[in-house]
Amino acid sequence: MKQQTAQTKTKRGTPDFQLLILTLLLVGFGLVMVFSSSSSIAIANKSFNNDALFFTKKQLMWAVIGLVGMFFAMNIRFNKYKKLYAPFFLFTTVLLLIVLVSGKMLNGARSWIHIFGFSIQPAEFAKIAIILYLAALITKKGERFRDLKTGYIPVLVIVGFIAGLIMLQPDFGTCFILVATCGLVIYAGGASMKHIMGSILLVVLGAALALGANALFSSLSSSDDSSSTTTEAKQNYKMGRIQAFLDPTSDTTGDSLNLYRSLVAIGDGGITGSGIGQGTMKLHYLPNAYNDFIFSVIGEELGFVGSVLFLLVYLYFIWRGIIVSLRCPDPFGTLVGIGIMGLIAIQAFINIGGVTQTIPVTGVTLPFISYGGTSLFVMMVAMGILLSISRTNNLDVIKEEKTKSVTVQTSRTSPALRSRESIRRIR
Repeated sequence: MKQQTAQTKTKRGTPDFQLLILTLLLVGFGLVMVFSSSSSIAIANKSFNNDALFFTKKQLMWAVIGLVGMFFAMNIRFNKYKKLYAPFFLFTTVLLLIVLVSGKMLNGARSWIHIFGFSIQPAEFAKIAIILYLAALITKKGERFRDLKTGYIPVLVIVGFIAGLIMLQPDFGTCFILVATCGLVIYAGGASMKHIMGSILLVVLGAALALGANALFSSLSSSDDSSSTTTEAKQNYKMGRIQAFLDPTSDTTGDSLNLYRSLVAIGDGGITGSGIGQGTMKLHYLPNAYNDFIFSVIGEELGFVGSVLFLLVYLYFIWRGIIVSLRCPDPFGTLVGIGIMGLIAIQAFINIGGVTQTIPVTGVTLPFISYGGTSLFVMMVAMGILLSISRTNNLDVIKEEKTKSVTVQTSRTSPALRSRESIRRIR
């Protein structure tokens, strides 16, 4: 009996094959597009050692590290993350505090720190940490989560604290993605709609007050030339993005440059595209072609047909992840899975929406596709967690099939049992 119990504990279901293959396909396609969109820039720049594979090799390195992380996360029973979330959340919070003090300034935000020779972005880790934390907290509270004081408000305080640390960098795009993902997990966790709507109104009011205070501060600090110049530049940058969204042709050499050339690249792709590696807008015309605007390169080189096929694969990938999440018998696993797939879907929408003039450009990566080591690593580890959830689901299916097999063998000598099994199969 003890030996049988030990064998049962060591048995593991197989990961969802479709989800695993789709993840690897997206990562592989991302490597191809990073090479296509960055090789011409890298080979002509001494800063990149005139190496056409400069960005591709870095992305491949992170892909390998991410693959190891994904398989490691996949082999941890997902219910153990209920205990691991606390130290991971604490570690991520410490990193977010460190980045505010000694972070590397890039593109107007202090979002990067150097650890063991690697440049990492702690906000990317915060996305997964907050999902695990919320899922564990909501399932622990149970029905008490619907109570405003003891359930809902403590959750909002945690989300607000992490979002505030990211806004201080400042990184509006990542902050918005994190808050939207948390909102999805909170909704899926059964929060009251009255509480959710009240939170949305408070966020809108808070944003309006923050913008008003910022505008007032900038007017009062106009006496200081250096500070007023910096503040005015930041305000003009934000207003420039909004103006570019409203009219991409308003300033094609200034604020509207990125979006205008992105739309030109997608338009030049036509129906079938120019072919992988044959695009022209990436040749020093489209900034950040291998990062924020990589979908523009996809549109130019693969055309309308290729872009639609890519989006269909992406949508099926997200749908498959949601199905795996909903099949999990544990509410914690369901909330974690919905949070992970919601994160990917929201970030993909913001990236693609920005480069196609659906929404204003915010400067976030396209998951699994854009150049960015931390982002790729975190997304692959997140998929490892979801694949761990799928292994538990598949183990339950195996047990159910074995039960059915025993019933069928018994039903050979019993017409009544045989009829019951037939009805069960039809259902």
